[in-house]
Amino acid sequence: MISQKERERLRELARRQLEIANSEKNLRRTREWIAHNACRGERPMIHLEIDNFTQEVLFPEMQCEDPMARRIEERLLHNFYNMQVLDDDKVVAPYFGVWWDLELRPWGFDVLKDVDANGGIGQHFREQVEELGEEMDKFRPSRFRLETEKTNEYFKAAQDAFGDILPVKHTGKSLTCWLTQDLVHIMGMQNMCYALYDYPDQIKQVLNQLADDYLKFFQDWQDSGLLYPTAGYEECNQGSICLTDELPSEGPATLDKVWLHMDSQETINVSQEMFETLIWDSYKKVADRFGLVSFGCCDPLERLWPCLSQLKNLRKASISPWTNEAFMGEVLAGKKIIYQRKPSPNYLGVDEKLNEEAWRSHIMTTLEHAKNCTVELTIRDVYTIHNNVDKAKRCVEIMRECIADKWNA
Repeated sequence: MISQKERERLRELARRQLEIANSEKNLRRTREWIAHNACRGERPMIHLEIDNFTQEVLFPEMQCEDPMARRIEERLLHNFYNMQVLDDDKVVAPYFGVWWDLELRPWGFDVLKDVDANGGIGQHFREQVEELGEEMDKFRPSRFRLETEKTNEYFKAAQDAFGDILPVKHTGKSLTCWLTQDLVHIMGMQNMCYALYDYPDQIKQVLNQLADDYLKFFQDWQDSGLLYPTAGYEECNQGSICLTDELPSEGPATLDKVWLHMDSQETINVSQEMFETLIWDSYKKVADRFGLVSFGCCDPLERLWPCLSQLKNLRKASISPWTNEAFMGEVLAGKKIIYQRKPSPNYLGVDEKLNEEAWRSHIMTTLEHAKNCTVELTIRDVYTIHNNVDKAKRCVEIMRECIADKWNA
């Protein structure tokens, strides 16, 4: 049970979030994100995602002990840490957003995995299908469930603690559909790769079945009235922000009016022809139903571009450290598609001291390749900053200096 002392702590943080949300800096950057996501912004936007090193920057600040209070406290701290400390372009909502907990069982399987002792960074998924052509009977309809009870318990705890200070409301964030990831979680990478060669028809069948299952789930979610708009401060996945004036921000949402995120990292070694022949149709049938699409994670998108260029609603393309920056800069030049660059996390996360010269060169290279694009710079997959917040702040400062020197020069 949340104690009175913990309640006061949460109320203090709620006041702080609301104050920051109403600041001129936050309001200005909110307007900049809306313009940016419509590809009419004046500069690249920056976000350093802290999710993988919160143990270094948030945990030391936490005071609550009750599990629910700690969960809410961490979220409140997370909401304004970037604006208050790192001064990147992450913005702060004037409300405490709560999104639905989801349960997904692809093709009816329970995903089984083993994790390492280091916080689960290393994971092994137990293979439940080895020879796809001989085990098609294992692929049953998928099971999905909205965890309304757990979500409502969390919502009520926040509402009771500080709802009179900071509004608490149900919000949406981009929906996700990662078809080949689901398949790898069931088969393992090696078995899936063999199946692409040995059982191409069956691969197409199970991926299309899963795509249809996702669409049914999304439609049921929409019909329940519990699908909320994704035009606000919520996550657009891959370290980005949904803010847009091109999608509705009020009322129950429909699929054609919300963001979707997709990727296919698991097929990075699959040829362009094989991807287009066996996999793309299942992705496109889902993507076509949505308002705006963000695509990619670590997958090098130049190989997928002949397919992705078919999407009329593609708005963000992930330019990972393994992507051909120059090629993507050429094909996205002048298009209403954001060049969402993911600089290498190694500069910030590997060495204890930031190599400023190398980092500056890395960012300047991106700005040169993408000079005719709408650019977003998202630092992700940093698992430690070696407890050196100044290094992270300097990383952001250098990015701003590069933009000032290079952009529109």
